[in-house]
Amino acid sequence: HNYRSLLVVVLLSESFTSKNKKVQEKPVLSVVFNTIMNKLSKIMGDKVGRETIYDEVSRATYGSNAQGEEQGRNEDTALLGGMTRLSSSSSVVEERRSFLQYLRENTPSIVIVILLVIIFALAGERASDLQQVANLVEDKTSMSAIKWRPCQIYFDPSANDVQIVQTSLGDPSNQWGEIPCLVRNTKYTASHKVDESSQWNWLFGTDSDNNPKQPMDYGAPSAVIRTQFKTIAHPNREPILGFGGAFTEASSLNFMSLDNHGRKAVLELLFGKNGLGYSLGRVPINSCDFSVSSYSFDDVVDDFNLVNFDTKVTHDVTSGMIEMLLKADDTLKSSWPDDKLHIIASPWSPPAWMKIPTDADPDGFLHAMSMTGSAEPNCLRDGTGPSSRYAKAWALYFSKFITAYQTWGINIFAVTVQNEPEFPAPWEACAYSPSIEADFIANHLGPTLQSDHPEVKLFIFDHNKDHIVTWGNEIVDEANPASKYVNGTAVHWYAGGMDRLLDGAVGQPNMHRFISMLKYQNVSDNHLLLGTEACHCPSTGYAGGDLKVAWARAERYAHTVLADLAAGSNGWVEWNLILDAIGGPNHLGNMCDAPLLAVPYRTKTEHNVSELPDFEHANYPFGPVVGDARTREELNSMGMPTEYLDRGVVVQPMYYYMGHISRHVRPGSKAVPAIVDQPESGSTSRAFQVVVGDTVVAGGGINDLVRGGVEVTMWPCEGSTRQEWLLNDDWRLQVFGHDWKGKATTSCIGNTSDMSFEGLTLSACDNSAATFQVKFVNKTLSTVNFIIENSGAVKDENCMLVKPLKSNGGAYGPRGGAQVTIGKCDQESAIWKFNETTGEIMSSLFEDDGGETCLTTGWPFLQVGAFVDKENKSRTIVILNEASDPANFIVRGDDSEILLTNSIPAHSIQTVVIR
Repeated sequence: HNYRSLLVVVLLSESFTSKNKKVQEKPVLSVVFNTIMNKLSKIMGDKVGRETIYDEVSRATYGSNAQGEEQGRNEDTALLGGMTRLSSSSSVVEERRSFLQYLRENTPSIVIVILLVIIFALAGERASDLQQVANLVEDKTSMSAIKWRPCQIYFDPSANDVQIVQTSLGDPSNQWGEIPCLVRNTKYTASHKVDESSQWNWLFGTDSDNNPKQPMDYGAPSAVIRTQFKTIAHPNREPILGFGGAFTEASSLNFMSLDNHGRKAVLELLFGKNGLGYSLGRVPINSCDFSVSSYSFDDVVDDFNLVNFDTKVTHDVTSGMIEMLLKADDTLKSSWPDDKLHIIASPWSPPAWMKIPTDADPDGFLHAMSMTGSAEPNCLRDGTGPSSRYAKAWALYFSKFITAYQTWGINIFAVTVQNEPEFPAPWEACAYSPSIEADFIANHLGPTLQSDHPEVKLFIFDHNKDHIVTWGNEIVDEANPASKYVNGTAVHWYAGGMDRLLDGAVGQPNMHRFISMLKYQNVSDNHLLLGTEACHCPSTGYAGGDLKVAWARAERYAHTVLADLAAGSNGWVEWNLILDAIGGPNHLGNMCDAPLLAVPYRTKTEHNVSELPDFEHANYPFGPVVGDARTREELNSMGMPTEYLDRGVVVQPMYYYMGHISRHVRPGSKAVPAIVDQPESGSTSRAFQVVVGDTVVAGGGINDLVRGGVEVTMWPCEGSTRQEWLLNDDWRLQVFGHDWKGKATTSCIGNTSDMSFEGLTLSACDNSAATFQVKFVNKTLSTVNFIIENSGAVKDENCMLVKPLKSNGGAYGPRGGAQVTIGKCDQESAIWKFNETTGEIMSSLFEDDGGETCLTTGWPFLQVGAFVDKENKSRTIVILNEASDPANFIVRGDDSEILLTNSIPAHSIQTVVIR
């Protein structure tokens, strides 16, 4: 490992001995080389001809995709081979004096050699996690031969406990695997720590201002992750409550289908110290689609005082919901004693007798025949005015439900007024408009909860991001009598339509707009914003059998959680905690995915033949379950551990991606500013871009965000396919990609701003796409206007321009996700640079905030979130790479000091925790 350092020592030794004239006829070089090489041969074994230490670190940490391996091997083999031939060319036997005589005559030189060997050994870099010395000697030749950076820590780890964990598609069975790092500022020995920052500066030099030199780039440019841990992104908002999932009937039935070993595994996986550490939960009030059938706790018509209400909530007991909730609470308390389980209760539908008949009901009926479906714009009989007996009874129903759960020892933290009030779904539903929901709160629900359960918080909306601002403006306005009862707003991650590949992909600018709206509406700073439902549909990753699709679902989870927290959200709750192999039961056949799946037939004691549980009646709607046909060993290699499979539980990639956040961003944490910026090695340098001669290729691989409805945004330039545009022959700005199934897709920028998102989105490349005229603003600077000729806007107000996010972009800052819209052509925000060679369209609007930004489909491949804990003792950085290429990066702190450098493999997530 030290051969380059030893070569320097040998050359110095030769210089000293030559000056002393102690050896007249035979140079000391052969003798010293013989001694050194004999020792090296014992240490290195068959090292010659194998990969270098750089390659070993890269391979162990990042897999086999590192480039430049053969070049490094050839270089090292040639050097060591030459040294070996030199040492063998002369023998100690041929020396005219004995070795002992040589030692006596050359004592000063030998002492110098020994001292230099010690110095260079101490200067070796420490592989801190493995307690092994790597001794990498940096030089431009070796670094250019190594494309991907090994992990290197630049701060003093003796004052901090540092942990870096990774989950990667390239090594799916190594979840939350720890990454070994080299320490740059403090060196270690096997027994103690030695502060040698002075030696470091002496060995590697300083710049003109006497500061330690900055790290040189390896073969690929390094993105810069900028963090500011001394600054809170949303200083006046409440801290993060936590993360969690829903205790539906479907989840509880699947939980109860497992034996005691399986149930214990599920509880530990979700709530335990070694699991996700979930601290939030959601329960339905009455049935939902993820129930075996519709049910309520009082089906007696016109029982306005609810004297027949089942105060024991028997259905929730017999299904196992109560037991699962109680055991989850116990597991969390024993594992995370500082945290407690916060339960949010949401209704899908009142009892049918409280609802207005729908078009599907027979003529002449006074109330709906079923809890499924809903009349619009109000589902309740007699409306929501002060005199409505049904609205009053429904508000009382909330109170009795909360009391019933309390008798079982389950305290409800908050209720939402209605699940998805804008959707008269084919399953249990109750539609409201914003004004009707506000009336129900002001006249009935608010006063009832204030009287009976003042400790329970009230959340509005509980639907998708596209209309969150509309509902907020209506209900939380202090002029609205409902506003005084409202404590928070709940939001779902689904797209407004039924394109399930858009779920989690749209609406982030509205989150920032909502946070900003709270300020100008003079809403209290303790108003909570909580993501309360998210899942992928249809079916499950295990059933579909395509690991890449399952991985893409995990990446979408992580992206949305990080983006929501950056915008100011207080937490995130996914949909079902656990489902069966096909994503049920769901009595309307709306099968969806979950992080855990119950497969009791795959335990060691069972026959291991695919079968659905008795409560599942869907009968394989998407064909055979591919995962059931795979062996436990195959599934283990795909990242579904045998340890849990043998207990009847499939653990999917979504689980591990979620754990990179929930395990380390604990309740009480707050988001801090962080963004992935372009490399510092030049204004045109990009993290993903590949340059070979005059050819420039956008990196990152497939752009899976090329589909209608995806928002067009601005981010720091990364040189990826998500920022590569073609001005086609029809003068439309076009992008190309593939969906998660590998189907080729193409889209163009639309010609009008989306009414809900207030920005431009992608559309089909037809008449709905923008047709551009490109007009020079300054030929010298190569700046242009993109004039949309078919936008319908008046002349000189029809230019594509950058629209800054509200709330200054939250934790991402103004350069992280700004919108693109249509407006006046004479504004600075309408000035662009178009590089037709790279396909990049750039804006300098945020130059004073850190640099130029590039037009982006959705969001960049490389993303980050940073957080501090409630005591400000722990710093967490979550780095997400959705690209098909690895990426180098440098993490900088508050004063631009380097915290660490590393690489992240393709389709991977890393979490850095500094305590």
